[in-house]
Amino acid sequence: MIVINYIMSLGASVMMPIIFTIFGILLGLGVSKSLRSGISVGIGFVGLSVVTKLLADNLGPAVNRMVELYGLNLKVLDIGWPAAAAVAYGTEVGAIVIPLGLLVNVVMLLTKTTNTVNIDLWNYWHFAFIGSIVSIATNSFLWGLFSVVIAVAITLVGADRSQNQVEHFYGDKMKGISIPQAFCIGFIPFAIITNWIIEKIPGLNKVDLDAKKLQEKFGIVGEPLFLGVIVGILLGVIAQYSIAEMLSLGITMSAVMVLIPKITGQFIEGLNPISKRSQELISSKLKGGRQLNIGMTPALVIGHPVTLVCSLLLVPIILFLSVIIPGNKFLPLASLSGLIYIFPLVLPYTKGNVLRSLLTGILTLVSGVWFATSLAPIFTKAVQVVNASLIPKGTSAVASIDFAASPFSWIVYQLTVNIGVTGAIILGIVTLGLAFFNHKKITQKLHTTEKHFPNVHTHA
Repeated sequence: MIVINYIMSLGASVMMPIIFTIFGILLGLGVSKSLRSGISVGIGFVGLSVVTKLLADNLGPAVNRMVELYGLNLKVLDIGWPAAAAVAYGTEVGAIVIPLGLLVNVVMLLTKTTNTVNIDLWNYWHFAFIGSIVSIATNSFLWGLFSVVIAVAITLVGADRSQNQVEHFYGDKMKGISIPQAFCIGFIPFAIITNWIIEKIPGLNKVDLDAKKLQEKFGIVGEPLFLGVIVGILLGVIAQYSIAEMLSLGITMSAVMVLIPKITGQFIEGLNPISKRSQELISSKLKGGRQLNIGMTPALVIGHPVTLVCSLLLVPIILFLSVIIPGNKFLPLASLSGLIYIFPLVLPYTKGNVLRSLLTGILTLVSGVWFATSLAPIFTKAVQVVNASLIPKGTSAVASIDFAASPFSWIVYQLTVNIGVTGAIILGIVTLGLAFFNHKKITQKLHTTEKHFPNVHTHA
């Protein structure tokens, strides 16, 4: 427990460069190249942290102003993802989630039920969170471990099934890379449902506006630089800022829109040598043309203009919807700067369509505040068990968007804790079914490749 807590306390900007440097050396990339890759990834995390803080520091006051002006007060306080991560690694389950997650990954690789090698160890905290709240609620270490295994397995299958779409949409920079992040995986069904609904609505199904078409249609105003200014000023207007404050917020949002894509480029620069070397090594060792994917952080793609525009537009929308949604008691505040992580696996399915992506975001958050309200009692109890000081004085209930507003964590929790053995059986059957389905897809692709292109390696 002490070792895990120490490693995680280093933060992603220190932990991940160490992991990538060691990984590169083990792959035979060489010490200097491995070190360069590791430090580049570290710089990316530091840059992302700086810009995210910039976003939070400027968005926070505007959000608080809206809350005061419009009386947006609810009982469950949003204390952000750091509290959820503290819960995740503050239990016995959290202490072994990394080796357990890696073990599940290896078993699934050997059984060809996944093609993803998940080295995004930082985001293993999502698995730990599910396991921790289940273990605390049931007072059972084993139930917690069971939940972790289920979460890891489903996430790996989701990463595999979405990889082709991710590579096709984001381009060659994501070649051979998947995104096995549980928070992002949980929103893929929402994108699919939104697409299906919009296709049934005459008029809406004809709206085709992505980042490229925004620039073609609106010229310079459609560029991320100007969109940031416009959205920032719009938020300032809603918050009844002065002209000077509106302009300042607009320029800051523009800076965020411009800087995040540049920072994600830093991630790619650090990852590329290791990714290429991994593919070379894997291709030389594996028979039958099997191609594995490197599982990496969604931070690689959060700089897409549609992600940034939709994330900022969602802020006032979800604030006002939260107070009128029946049964909701959760008001998103501290988590709002992290809304960008809703979209990395949504955009490949909406093809970057602004309308469809925004509607998907609204659908995920409308359901998400319900999930957060439902999980608030166990979230609050878990924080009290792990570190009660994280709960502000006078607050009776807490939660966060990441990871309490996720359908993934909510479903696993409900089935294991509230339904019990029957729920666990259902989860087991579904997970095995998904693993078998993925195995079938992988082997079918391999057989097709061997039959028609014996010397070609492809993604399965």
